[in-house]
Amino acid sequence: MSYTIRPMEIGDAAGFNVLRRMPGVFETTLGLPSERVQHSIDGFQRFGPDDHIFVAVLEDGTVIGSAGLQVCANPWMRHMGTLGMLVHTEFQNQGIGTALMKAVLELADNWLMLVRVELEVFADNERAIHLYEKFGFEKEALLRKSVVRDGQYWDNYKMARLRAP
Repeated sequence: MSYTIRPMEIGDAAGFNVLRRMPGVFETTLGLPSERVQHSIDGFQRFGPDDHIFVAVLEDGTVIGSAGLQVCANPWMRHMGTLGMLVHTEFQNQGIGTALMKAVLELADNWLMLVRVELEVFADNERAIHLYEKFGFEKEALLRKSVVRDGQYWDNYKMARLRAP
């Protein structure tokens, strides 16, 4: 399998929407089943200079993964960013998540000089938690009943990776 990690383009909106709504991926997001492609397009168009999104794409342009990093706009918190990631169900456990994490954290560490990168993850998403821990993220808090998924309240972990300045 040959894929490329690159910055997201507006033409990736439809593929990103398919990825985001895919069974096996959708349940790990905070999205709604009613989201349309236009929601992704509108979101892409709102991105500013503090939003950094990478996609993993096959040679035919199919989006098989995405990782985004949003740097805090508050001047007192510019050393911090928030991470989010999705990987296509057919391509999980094949190194896509690792490649996306490397791209995002290389940007965070060597270009943006972030000291703290944080994320939230469903407490039952063991594969994602394992990936994040592999990159130095640690669980900081259990957010009990913090999100709704499939008609139930679920717990999330707040995780963060700290880097010495």
